[in-house]
Amino acid sequence: MSKPKSRDGAAVLRTVLAFTFQHWRRRWWLAAAVAIGQSLATVTEIFVPLFVGHLVDALGRGAAGHGGAFDAFLAIVALGAAMVVLRHLSWWAIVPLSLRIMRDIANEAFQRVQRFSTDWHANAFSGSTVRKITRGMWALDSLDDTLLLALLPSLVVLVGTVLLLGAHWPVMGLVMGLGAIAYVALTVTLATKVIAPASRLSNQWDTKIGGVLADAIGTNAVVKAFGAEAREEQRLGWIVSKWQRRTRRTWMLFTYAGTAQLTLLWAVRAALTGTALWLWWQGRASAGDVAYVLTTYLVVHGYLREIGQYVHQLQRAVNEMEELVDIHDQPLGIEDAPDAKPIRIEEGAIRFDHVTFRYGGHATPLYEALDVTIPAGQRVGLVGPSGSGKTTFVKLIQRLYDVTEGRVTIDGQDVGHATQASLRSQIAIVPQEPILFHRSLAENIGYARPDATQAEIERAAKLANAHDFITKLPKGYRTPVGERGVKLSGGERQRVALARAFLADAPILILDEATSSLDSESEAAITEAMARLMVGRTTVIIAHRLSTVRALDRILVFDAGRIVEDGDHAELLGIENGRYRRLFERQSGSEPTLASL
Repeated sequence: MSKPKSRDGAAVLRTVLAFTFQHWRRRWWLAAAVAIGQSLATVTEIFVPLFVGHLVDALGRGAAGHGGAFDAFLAIVALGAAMVVLRHLSWWAIVPLSLRIMRDIANEAFQRVQRFSTDWHANAFSGSTVRKITRGMWALDSLDDTLLLALLPSLVVLVGTVLLLGAHWPVMGLVMGLGAIAYVALTVTLATKVIAPASRLSNQWDTKIGGVLADAIGTNAVVKAFGAEAREEQRLGWIVSKWQRRTRRTWMLFTYAGTAQLTLLWAVRAALTGTALWLWWQGRASAGDVAYVLTTYLVVHGYLREIGQYVHQLQRAVNEMEELVDIHDQPLGIEDAPDAKPIRIEEGAIRFDHVTFRYGGHATPLYEALDVTIPAGQRVGLVGPSGSGKTTFVKLIQRLYDVTEGRVTIDGQDVGHATQASLRSQIAIVPQEPILFHRSLAENIGYARPDATQAEIERAAKLANAHDFITKLPKGYRTPVGERGVKLSGGERQRVALARAFLADAPILILDEATSSLDSESEAAITEAMARLMVGRTTVIIAHRLSTVRALDRILVFDAGRIVEDGDHAELLGIENGRYRRLFERQSGSEPTLASL
């Protein structure tokens, strides 16, 4: 799994904002409605203090009628009503905007994670990935609110107030402008240079908590088997302690930053009030003007004080979205070629044509110029020690990895130029440890063909010798199997996986020693079902117990990425000092067993 790039706070802010603006552009009319509504609503608040000043002057002159206090009062009421209506409209528009974007980013992140390579999933905690997506989704909601409902109005009120004050008294506009610039600069610097790095670290530990919880809960059977509950609690406790220390540091930085901002705000207030009094003392401002300035500052003070909170909220949302955005930035690993087309497999002939393959980061290739042809309908067993290349062989057929050189073809079609979905939908897999969804038995069997009828599902279950045990369950085919199928025995899970393969009715079948860990009764039932399943299909079996390959058409013996022997059971047994013969003799009892030691 590729790691997120190391970026400073400003770079992260730019990346996340670019990601957000990209989603805004998809629904620009809603984003524009929110922005325009909030801006106009804020403009009404800017003019309220002006009419407050007129009201004070009118009262001082004793003018209550037309052009006096009553007109100023009506203007204030009208501005207030306009502000309420405009704010309501903008709040109404931001609901569908945020919800639709949250829906999009959750769907798109899940879509991307689903398509990441096998290596990515092997190195990623599922719990951490879920946490990144859900936390980022809700952070987007906070980001929308902060940018459109908070920071945009704050910017409008600052610019509008500076312009209005500057139009009356340039010196007042200068004082207000310099104070606002100093405050914004301080807030942004604290948020991006001080708080952002600390917040990123605390978020990383928050993600680790999700990963540790999912890891321990998902493997609870192993925890119980070893009586390791206290050990797992200790492990989580250590992670939570690290998170606590990192989060405390982040929250304390927020506290110190807030104090610094509040101090600067009071300094601006003192400077603005002092300037207003100086203008009044010189006779350049009336009592109403002073009231206007003080009321204006009260409005601006509220916005400036909240800017500090909003910038911190923005930075927190950015940090929480960072890992979600990184998911979108990471390469898929295995992607459909630009000219990829759906593959059509009719016969199932497989060919490795001068294939060289190395795992990422490995200098030495596993396969080098490997040539193998499996005719359509042939049943082939792959044997050899662990790490010899058996599993990689079938993964290259599925294109879970790309070859380094050469090509893998099925019916003469290069799998590298086929769409992955079309390729894998025509290859049925029965793994050694079948993993089931936490859904009903019918849904698990029907996963191979979502459009299958109940009758077709039951027929597949009968062919897999699964129908009898399913009908004995309280809810039959509607019985939920538990997470990863934990409510079923190993033999039952294996028969459900076989039923799924029967229903798929694919021309190519891959079996990963489906009977290696079962009792004799289950093994007999599954072996019988497997024999039926292999009929008329190109079958590749990864064999750990050689008894399962004796009746196959062909056996390939792997050693360190090379095929060192190729033939049927009788032929390979006839090779003096052959690798297959030694393996067979060892498993058939020539070697010492635990019982004889």
